[in-house]
Amino acid sequence: MTTEHSLFPVQMLANWQSPDLQTLSDHLRDWLLDPSSLTARLKAHCQDFRVEVLGQEIIACGAAEANDDIIAGEQVLVREVLLYCDDVPHVFARSLLPLSSLTGEQQQLAHLGTQSLGQVLFNHPDLLRKKIEVTAFNAQSSVANLVNYLAMPTHQQPLWGRRSVFVLDAKPLMVAEVFLPGAMAYLK
Repeated sequence: MTTEHSLFPVQMLANWQSPDLQTLSDHLRDWLLDPSSLTARLKAHCQDFRVEVLGQEIIACGAAEANDDIIAGEQVLVREVLLYCDDVPHVFARSLLPLSSLTGEQQQLAHLGTQSLGQVLFNHPDLLRKKIEVTAFNAQSSVANLVNYLAMPTHQQPLWGRRSVFVLDAKPLMVAEVFLPGAMAYLK
């Protein structure tokens, strides 16, 4: 178990939608809809990649995060992390891992520490990723509070995020990621 950060849980309560309903630059769309490993893509753009765990706990899945694969009230392991490139936080990620999915080989996902969940998932040949949904977080969101806490430069536009359900050996888990100010997703 990790020591929890004072802001944990940050959460990502939002109106997630199909990317087709959003007006996005081609560059940002490319980052948001990239079907491959975000960890691998970030590592390719920096010298030093690391994961900082903000917190991890077991809770009941709330209605706002429930979906076709993870139902409201189901016990899930919530994990929140920051992904750093060259000591700059680029991504905030929140994962929901149903306890019913953390069996067999997937038990290791509950004990990742500072290892990237994406790195583990994308090494699995049978990984299935369902549809990607996107949303924008405004200055009043919990994600904006995290940005303020990290004393990051102000970002004039909303912060964009994506989420999708992954299925590993018929076991679902959900990963949501938000690109923080200065992230490569916003740079041309």
